[in-house]
Amino acid sequence: MASPAISSFSSPTADVSGDRWFAVYTRAHHEKSVAEQFGGRDIAHFLPMYTSVRRWKDRIKTLQLPLFAGYLFVKVFPSQFLDILRANGVARLVGFPKPEPLKDNEIQQLQAWLSLSVGVEPHPYLRIGQRVRVCRGPLTDVEGILIRKKNLFRLVVAIDLIQRAVALEIDAADILPLGNGRISEDNLNMPLGWPLVPDLRGESRN
Repeated sequence: MASPAISSFSSPTADVSGDRWFAVYTRAHHEKSVAEQFGGRDIAHFLPMYTSVRRWKDRIKTLQLPLFAGYLFVKVFPSQFLDILRANGVARLVGFPKPEPLKDNEIQQLQAWLSLSVGVEPHPYLRIGQRVRVCRGPLTDVEGILIRKKNLFRLVVAIDLIQRAVALEIDAADILPLGNGRISEDNLNMPLGWPLVPDLRGESRN
């Protein structure tokens, strides 16, 4: 199976009549096949992937899985929306009452993070928690929510439009709290994904 194309990020523009990044919601397990169709039609697209190691009693298997289950991104003009919706496996473009473009830097950041030698994995979308800013290293100035998982710190960064988030491994010495107060143990030890918010399918993910 061919790898999805990763398109270059153009200069930001406020004119939605230009080509912008939009989120595409697919039927279950159709992310890769939809990306292949877009590639065959020369539609600029980005399907972020991550490495998952699955362990069984008799073997270990490494898989490449979509970072956001059910979603990929396209960089298109509004005149191309119908072509997107015609692809087999596409459910809809995200946004109401019409497709809504992502923030100008979100896809650029995702592509940059996936090119770094840091662990990246999906994470439930969070609305509250300790917000921090990275003050040094390759993620400098990235802001997100600090959590702790298996004695390691992770920075959770949200993609608001699709209500999904990614968790990046981070050193606690490389972050500073945002706003008033310090980083509390309550925030570091809060259950992963709490509080959960309904996703676009009307379900809660854990």
